This record gives sequence, C-alpha cells and structure tokens, in this order.
Amino acid sequence: MPWFVIYTKSRSEKLAAKELRQRGVDVYCPLRKVKRQWSDRVKMVEEPLFRSYCFVNLEENERQAVYGVPGVVGYLYWLKKPAIVKQKEIDLIKDMLSDFDHDALELLDFKTADRLKITSGAFMDQEGEVMSAQGKTIMVKLEALQVYVSVDLNKNKVEKLSRTKREL
Repeated sequence: MPWFVIYTKSRSEKLAAKELRQRGVDVYCPLRKVKRQWSDRVKMVEEPLFRSYCFVNLEENERQAVYGVPGVVGYLYWLKKPAIVKQKEIDLIKDMLSDFDHDALELLDFKTADRLKITSGAFMDQEGEVMSAQGKTIMVKLEALQVYVSVDLNKNKVEKLSRTKREL
C-alpha cells in the first residue's frame, strides 16, 4: 500500500492523526521533541516535523476515509495526482527521528529577505540576504563581497540567522 500525504489545518496534525487511528487508518505523524521556554519553566514538547502534513497508508480505493476527520483538509497533489511517499522514505524518517538528537533537526525554509550564513563551500562564513528561492537553489546577495551567488542546498550548508532589528 502506498503512503499518501494529507494536508491538515494549522496545528491540527496530532489531533487528525489521533482521530484517523481511532477510525482504523494507518497514519504516521512524525514528531520531534523540542524544549519550550515559558516564563516559569522549560518543558519538552512534541511538535510535528512537517507542519500541516501527515502520512496515511491506504489503498487507492480507501482514500475517502480521511474526509470528515476533524483537522484534515485533503490530500497533497503532485502533477495532478495524490502525492505518494515510498515506504523506504517513511522508514528513513523514522530512523532519523530515533537515531538523532531532536534539537539538531530543523527544516529550513528560505524566503526572500531571510538572512543566512554559508557554513561550507567556497563562500564559507559569508553572510547574506536571500533574494529568491526555488526548490533547493537560493540566490543570495553577499553584502561583504557585493555579489550575488546561487547556492545549491544539496551541496552547501547554510544556517538561518535571526532577523535584524530593522526587520522587527
């Protein structure tokens, strides 16, 4: 059976997964443990690794089972067909979550005007501003060198910097 990707309402991933399990659907909502600071304490909480997404393992003719579940919006589509994730990719996510420190896991999503630092490759230690992002390639303006560079995120490591005071 293939794994389909379902889109959920914001912050409803765990609720939707719980409800789907109660209805007998094989569902996987990858969670990572993170520390959250409140004014009086620090607490470990579980949050979804992929915001607004869960995976369901269903036959094609059973796909309607997710509709009507609180928090579920619908299926994610790719090329006008429901997106499918292979079992080995689900296993890889599970292994990653069990083998690595969850504090080290972070999905980076770059948007125009984000600040970043390149931490590997020819432009290592250079800071810049994201001018555009398309898939795994981002165009970065490096102020110190006054140049624009295309950074392939598959080949270079980058870290997102906190926003500057003028942006706040």
